[in-house]
Amino acid sequence: MNTSSHHFSHVVRHRRSMREFLPQAIPSELIQAVLEDAQQAPSNCNTQPWQVHVVSGAKRDELAMALSAADDAGRFTPDYYFDMTEYPEIYAERARSSAKARYDAIHVTREDKEGRAKAMRQNLNFFGAPHVALLFMPALGDSVRVASDLGMYGQTFLLSLTAHGLAGIPQTLLGMYADTVREVLGIDLDMKMLLGISFGYADRAAAANDITVGRIPVSQSVTFHG
Repeated sequence: MNTSSHHFSHVVRHRRSMREFLPQAIPSELIQAVLEDAQQAPSNCNTQPWQVHVVSGAKRDELAMALSAADDAGRFTPDYYFDMTEYPEIYAERARSSAKARYDAIHVTREDKEGRAKAMRQNLNFFGAPHVALLFMPALGDSVRVASDLGMYGQTFLLSLTAHGLAGIPQTLLGMYADTVREVLGIDLDMKMLLGISFGYADRAAAANDITVGRIPVSQSVTFHG
């Protein structure tokens, strides 16, 4: 394995979704470097449809407060339908296993509904990260292809964070409050929100960051033809 392929393999395997961050802000030039990397992501017909809003500082705090208020009011305004109860059992079991690993790490039992709700609400404070990138897209056709473009952008963004010694966590939950985000940031209604990525320097000593959820074997997801 040559040096470049070894480095790539290391970055891919060491990327983790972190759920506790240090308050230290990332220098603007380093954020710009990550954005420049992400901009190289592929897209259908090179349309590059992503519109990314990076929120930091006082605006980040304002947005976090607005999201918590929307949650308190039960004001959920997703642009795209999503219901975990519709997962077939094979996917539901993976989701349950992942959730169990997270809650076990922070010593929250299945019966502790208050503790679980508190942990879930950390999403709305971006898990303490000093920055969040909110990914918006135009609604074109059934939006599937555009959403795949944003997925490729998001993965490139996350891998670049890892390569630069930073950390992030993709949060589709933030998309459940799309109207709130648009109102706080002054984003046009024509732009639809898919997800957010909170990012910063990970708190490596935090129990919430010391979990491994694993991946299924390649043999369970790939079929070779030839």
